[in-house]
Amino acid sequence: MASASGIAPMPTVAVAARRRLAQPATVGILPPGSEGAPVIYPGKAPPRLPWPDIGHLAKWSVSSFKFGFGPECLTDDDPDTFWHSSSSDGPQPHFITIEFPRKVSVQKVSIYLSYPLDDSYTPATISVRAGMGTVDMQELRLISVDKPNGWVTFDVCMEPSEDGDGFKHIDVYVLQIHIVNNHMNGKDTHVRGVKVLGPLEQKLKAYEEPFPFVNPAFKMFECVR
Repeated sequence: MASASGIAPMPTVAVAARRRLAQPATVGILPPGSEGAPVIYPGKAPPRLPWPDIGHLAKWSVSSFKFGFGPECLTDDDPDTFWHSSSSDGPQPHFITIEFPRKVSVQKVSIYLSYPLDDSYTPATISVRAGMGTVDMQELRLISVDKPNGWVTFDVCMEPSEDGDGFKHIDVYVLQIHIVNNHMNGKDTHVRGVKVLGPLEQKLKAYEEPFPFVNPAFKMFECVR
């Protein structure tokens, strides 16, 4: 049995985080095909996406597991292994805790689920929560999937980005994935893989400066006269 270990949050940082996470966001289930709704990439192999995988930076733990089916199965890149929760060792909802050593930016989460293989062990409703520590978690997304078979990928925040293209990322220390319920009201759950994806890196154009002069006192020396 394993349990999610907590990180004692710094009061000042926690307050700043709550302000960051408290911005307007849609916490609810979106109909398939609508903007922001989860996208399912079929196949066992993780989809090749432009967003960088930052999950290797974190410490992973789960609310409970059966021997041989622990949190390591979530990140081993083997689609034939899976995390198997244990209702006898921990109550529902079962959850995954992803703790980063420093504040990171998270854009999307991709979860491999297979209803044909796992049947009633397959999650049906998933809640994504985030915060500075396990004591100040706030729900960001609530998604529902019907008999998925592939990598369920979605943005963790539903607040539109400043340029109107896509959604904003969030800055957190801890991310949690809660399995609210399973198909056919199954008690235990199977999750075969999880990817935590960061935001796209901004690439400078040929004529753009990596450190532009923005202060008037410095802009005086921007050009050689």
